[in-house]
Amino acid sequence: MEQKDALVVFEGKKIRRTWHNGEWWFSVIDIVEALTGSERPRKYWSDLKTKLIDEGFELSDKIGQLKLQSPDGKFYGTDCAKTESMFRIIQSIPSKRAEPFKLWLAKVGYERVQEIENPELGQDRIKEYYELKGYPKDWIEKRIRGIAVRQDLTDEWNARGVEKQSDFAILTNEITKATFGKTVQEYKQFKGIPKPNQNLRDHMTNWELILTMVGEKATTDITVSKNAEGFSECSDCAVKGGTIAKNTRKDIESQTGKSIISDENYLHLSEKRKNLIKDGSLD
Repeated sequence: MEQKDALVVFEGKKIRRTWHNGEWWFSVIDIVEALTGSERPRKYWSDLKTKLIDEGFELSDKIGQLKLQSPDGKFYGTDCAKTESMFRIIQSIPSKRAEPFKLWLAKVGYERVQEIENPELGQDRIKEYYELKGYPKDWIEKRIRGIAVRQDLTDEWNARGVEKQSDFAILTNEITKATFGKTVQEYKQFKGIPKPNQNLRDHMTNWELILTMVGEKATTDITVSKNAEGFSECSDCAVKGGTIAKNTRKDIESQTGKSIISDENYLHLSEKRKNLIKDGSLD
């Protein structure tokens, strides 16, 4: 899921969240602070955890340590819970904001349920986001298709015992390295993308997006055909899938005489949109 969706707001309070195992997980600390107004939300949560454990709440199953971005721009392991578990936690917090927050949380979750039942709704929302940023329609179609291909791959990885976010990143790097000769971070540096949380794919050219899809689709099919299990076997499949994409890239480059690997990015679109807003051309 895109970084743009990683922050939501409840009554002026920012709530961080992250996409994990097919659903949103919310920062417990942020929610505690939003509900209690405590100046020491970490201490409040620490005390509440003890109470919940005493009541039989299985924290190890309900709370996950997931990386969220902090104000310093870096990502740190943070206690997170999915919607169902957050409802249980909220019940243990005496706050006049509890009921409005439950309604808000249900709405956030319901929007996702709608998209699961009708995926076109989610696609329309993503298309609108990219259109507002000024991306060309043909690029948007490829980006949307790439998201679907990526989801199929991560679903396979997850079903085959790959669960850690760090392992997902390593496997993605294997594909990217094999396809383009660069890791994701190296490619970001090559394209001059300054912020670590910006998605590389949002700055890829059409051909880069297509080859990324080729590498990930090939990896998915190889993983299934070999019935790969665990990180090591999935890693081997990732290299093989990326190599197929690399060979495709090499064939195209040999025929066109041009390199597909490009330092082109779409940072200028963000600046363009800021100017339009400033001028009143875009509300």
